[in-house]
Amino acid sequence: MISKKMENMVANSSAIRAMFEEGNRLAKIYGAENVFDFSLGNPNVPAPEAVKKAIIELLDEENPVVLHGYTNSNAGYEDVRQAVAESLNKRFGTSFSAKNITMTVGAAGGLNVILKALLNPGDEVVVFAPYFGEYRSYVNNYDGVLVEVSPNTIDFQPKLDEFEAKLTPKTRAVIVNTPNNPTGVVYSEDTIKKMAAVMEKKQKEYGTDIYLISDEPYRELAYDGVEVPYLTKCYANTIVGYSYSKSLSLPGERIGYLVIPDEAADSENLIAAANVATRILGFVNAPTLQQKVVKACLDEKTDISFYDRNRETLYNGLKELGFECIKPEGAFYLFVKSPVEDEKEFCAAAKKYNILVVPGSSFACPGYVRIAYCVAYETIVNSLPKFAKLAEEYK
Repeated sequence: MISKKMENMVANSSAIRAMFEEGNRLAKIYGAENVFDFSLGNPNVPAPEAVKKAIIELLDEENPVVLHGYTNSNAGYEDVRQAVAESLNKRFGTSFSAKNITMTVGAAGGLNVILKALLNPGDEVVVFAPYFGEYRSYVNNYDGVLVEVSPNTIDFQPKLDEFEAKLTPKTRAVIVNTPNNPTGVVYSEDTIKKMAAVMEKKQKEYGTDIYLISDEPYRELAYDGVEVPYLTKCYANTIVGYSYSKSLSLPGERIGYLVIPDEAADSENLIAAANVATRILGFVNAPTLQQKVVKACLDEKTDISFYDRNRETLYNGLKELGFECIKPEGAFYLFVKSPVEDEKEFCAAAKKYNILVVPGSSFACPGYVRIAYCVAYETIVNSLPKFAKLAEEYK
């Protein structure tokens, strides 16, 4: 028999993955061009050409025993970490060095590393609904308690009054994700500063340290000149988890990093704990080839104009059909209000037209659905007549 904890996790396995698998099944029946699968946030824009060039050059020029071997530190190659630190310093006016960077197996691996380093059983981690559903599992992995702040369905900025009320002496960390999955909302600098003030107040009141974990796989995907605040500049106890999955279209390569600033409380021990957690969680070290690849491509970016065109076309098309949603400022998701209270019923109705969307309850925000528009432009265009037929059912 599997463990009781895993029994529960299996029973509540990801609705996103289930919908993605359903899309594959339908594609075999109707043809991929006739299935409109908006379930998975899997980038459809190719990685920059520089990534391919870097991989080839590394394979041709580097000693393969070194390139494919373990790193000296579980935190990763020192030269890679130093290059990442210097890139951040140049972009955001920070003062990081190699010691502040831990290379990770994507942002998901990074979050698990830092939660392993921080949490004792019963410690609380606060999240803002809607949020990426895997946070539940990540916190549960270390016997933490997830505390939800209910969604603000007006503009999806965090409810700071409720946030303050839900901070307790057991609060160990707060996770923010901006640009946000599933809404595409970017938390404003004013919001972040007010959030920081609340946490600083509560730290003094309780005599504890509350860490702000910034989950940033979508940092580079922001539109219309929107600025994404760099959170270490707003709050000393900030830890950043970053991934190249979206910024370089490398989701399957599993490469990212943690930033643990010197200013964070007990940073020296926290950095050491992250190093050890990387090993004992079984990651050992982030993929070595990919560490070298991202070092060579730190100034490269995915062309987000493809996502932006999809965003504009889908948002405008759905609004014209009478669907309600806010225009996303970042990431590649639309969060659309279901025309019926039970959004799972709406998802089932959409499937009749081979439209696959994810219920908002997967993100702790029932009554909405998430549409991932990181798909071919033709998929967006061809789906709109199907959405029109779907809309007719609710008029």
